[in-house]
Amino acid sequence: MDTGNRYGLRWLTIEVITVIIAILFLVPFYFLFVNSVKSFGELLSDSAGWPNEFHFENYSKAWKITNFPHVFWNSLQITVLSNIGIVLFASMAAYRMVRRNTRINRFLFSLFVAAMVIPFQSIMIPLVKVTYNFGLLNSIWGLTVCYFGFGIPLSLFLFHGFVKSIPLEVEESAVVDGSSPYGVFFRIVLPLLKPMFVTVIILNSLWIWNDFLLPSLILQRPSLRTIPMATFSFFGQYTKQWDLALPALVLGITPIIIFFLALQRYIVEGITAGSVKG
Repeated sequence: MDTGNRYGLRWLTIEVITVIIAILFLVPFYFLFVNSVKSFGELLSDSAGWPNEFHFENYSKAWKITNFPHVFWNSLQITVLSNIGIVLFASMAAYRMVRRNTRINRFLFSLFVAAMVIPFQSIMIPLVKVTYNFGLLNSIWGLTVCYFGFGIPLSLFLFHGFVKSIPLEVEESAVVDGSSPYGVFFRIVLPLLKPMFVTVIILNSLWIWNDFLLPSLILQRPSLRTIPMATFSFFGQYTKQWDLALPALVLGITPIIIFFLALQRYIVEGITAGSVKG
């Protein structure tokens, strides 16, 4: 009986701590949503309090000033195209490295893993010069190619661990039936990689959708602005339009939050499955 009480008290303590941590993480969202419907004066005088009057017109103004449908479409194109290239190239490379475990492939895998620790700030200037020389500046495709390079190392690392958990006998049976190497990958291996595909897409989408620094370097034309770049336009040298910037932030993060909540269960499932033999 005492053991049961200690067990119950232990889990109650863990649950209370978990709830407290969750509340702390939700506090910034409270400030964001509450202040997004305040007037500029009330926002500055009482940022923590409940609004005296709800100014939902802030959202319509932010929608119009940022030209939200246009910048949303730009962000969506970049995120979707980048994810397609990253998951395709990373999964194929990881499959080849695992199934052809040569010295060269092990060396290449080590290079990809090492690339994950290189700070982006240390290669910003060379990156801009390279994209300019290849004619990739002011191009959504150019930015997408840059995301390929920055997103593949982590994605390849995750796919590499997952491919190890796939039984080799399944592929050998397909080879006996006459499938080519590409047929084995696309017909047998690719469907089995679905949990990791979803995991990689979610992680990369959260990063690409909210990224500001790389698009600001590559996309210099106003017509190519993404949602974070459009939101940044409310912050000038002498004025900061918080009453419009906060609604723009809410509009920008809402689609990616919905996307994450819809698919979040696949993150733990994919990473756990990939660590079985990785």
